Amino acid sequence: MKKNTIVSLADSNYFELLNELVESISRFEKSKEVAICILDAGLTEDQKKILSKKVDEIKSAEWDIEVPEFKVRGKEWLKSQVSRAFLPKYFPKYEKYLWIDCDAWVNDWNAVELYFKACDDEKLGITQTLGPGYKIMSKVKWLFGKLAIIKSQNFKHAISSKIDLNNARKLAFAPHINIGVFSLEKKSKGWSIWQKNLSKTLKAGKIFGSEGLAMNMSVYIDNLETEFLPINCNWIASNLLPKFDEEAKTFVEPYLPNYKIGIMHLAAGIWQNNQDMRLDKNITIDIKTLKNTKISKSLRFIN
Repeated sequence: MKKNTIVSLADSNYFELLNELVESISRFEKSKEVAICILDAGLTEDQKKILSKKVDEIKSAEWDIEVPEFKVRGKEWLKSQVSRAFLPKYFPKYEKYLWIDCDAWVNDWNAVELYFKACDDEKLGITQTLGPGYKIMSKVKWLFGKLAIIKSQNFKHAISSKIDLNNARKLAFAPHINIGVFSLEKKSKGWSIWQKNLSKTLKAGKIFGSEGLAMNMSVYIDNLETEFLPINCNWIASNLLPKFDEEAKTFVEPYLPNYKIGIMHLAAGIWQNNQDMRLDKNITIDIKTLKNTKISKSLRFIN
């Protein structure tokens, strides 16, 4: 029996990305020891039939926390903002859960192993959006002299979700945590802490981003014990493009020592001429190689 599982979610629009994620996992021999489970947020019957031959379980995502109907009407995909905090409810027979957003894919199995190791002893395994060359998530607008207005993604979301000012300030300069890839044990108290905070953020804030804010609260306010992994375990390409190692035929970090990308994440999209690579596999962009030449490539998984 498989003890651990990798979980993702998609609707019909992101089926191709989800299918690529599954294929990027299944090509590794060690993946046979890990279950792949899918939350359905609007897949077609044909799409589910294709997936059913490749994965272990498919369950319909639900609104596990009550959300006003007017906020989510016609937006089934938003269930990912709630249901990922309840994975043991959907797939109860596993010991460890690794969530990977469907717009990400596995480039190096070592990253998967690290996530399953990271969540030992009820810890959260996750990365921060912080690293050499990464875009700064906070912005400063200087007014005059030493006076400035500082804008922080965490702070902005916390205030709009009516989180009290003291806690919002605690989040303001904490390195932002991206929950597109994370791991937790079934027995971890992290689930209940996250769910408690998610209930708070959903009451007043926007649905999109609520679960991310709730996880940042869990780590930086509730002090959920966390194992922070290297950024190549959740490489957000919109923050910083990778390089390509032509000899090894793989994506790597752009700075020395050019570690191999573990999980490539296309969060926020990779745009070319107002077209998002996540929706069109034919879109390519110029990236540098380790030999400092440029090549045109897609950052999506190609089997």
